[in-house]
Amino acid sequence: MKRVTAPDMLAAKGERKLAMLTAYDYAAARLAEAAGADMLLVGDSLAMVVLGHEDTLSVTMEEMLHHTRAVARGANRALVVADMPFLSYQVSVAEAVTNAGRFLKEGRAGAIKLEGGREVAPQIRAMVAAGIPVMGHVGLTPQHVAALGGYRVQSKTAEAAVTLVEDARILAEAGCFGVVLECIPAEVAAVVTERIPVPTIGIGAGPACDGQVLVFHDVLGLFDRFCPKFVKQYANLGAMAQEALTQYVDEVRKNTFPGPEHIFTMDEKALAHFRTMVDRGGSSDAQTA
Repeated sequence: MKRVTAPDMLAAKGERKLAMLTAYDYAAARLAEAAGADMLLVGDSLAMVVLGHEDTLSVTMEEMLHHTRAVARGANRALVVADMPFLSYQVSVAEAVTNAGRFLKEGRAGAIKLEGGREVAPQIRAMVAAGIPVMGHVGLTPQHVAALGGYRVQSKTAEAAVTLVEDARILAEAGCFGVVLECIPAEVAAVVTERIPVPTIGIGAGPACDGQVLVFHDVLGLFDRFCPKFVKQYANLGAMAQEALTQYVDEVRKNTFPGPEHIFTMDEKALAHFRTMVDRGGSSDAQTA
């Protein structure tokens, strides 16, 4: 089975729509790949949906590497893209390249993603020069939530939209093979998609993007703290799981689980011998099987 690569994604622009899902472990990777996803994003959103943090800022390099390795083991075809966590690439170009390289070398990812516009272009150029495929991310950038004042739609004014279009162009010129557009007006995303030569992957950015990405737990209804407007929930597995777990607890308390079909038994001769031995206080020459 041929592994999807960053050049494959680049070549898909204008040819077909690209489907991307987040994945944070082996099981999710297997399910998402079997569904036909082109790319699996080990998103720093795992800080919230897996680790229980309030935002994405708290997740560490080691945690991201741990989950990336798990996803890579479950993906035989899809391109695994690892999110670089907060402060793993902003401090210096050298540190950014080193940390990005760790995702390929230790995490076995096929590419990395980082947030920001023109301000991270030097890091992107250095990474690409080092042989590291890079995906950009503009619009709502969750690692900048403190500066942005919350999770809000971006580029709603003409001036801000022009800046975003220019940022996306700079990312493409720096060597990104794709750019995520998050929470921006659909009209702005359409212009970006038309103006840059690399695929745009939308999340809350409308249908004109070259592809779409959603969080695994949002798609399946496994995260109930909040649900963004751009999410389409394709199943409510959270409610189904809660019902199943509640039934398990109830059956344990009523002693209806485990039932006869869930237990192991001894044959009658061995059982009789066992009871005799127990009644006699055991035997020093007891045989085990």
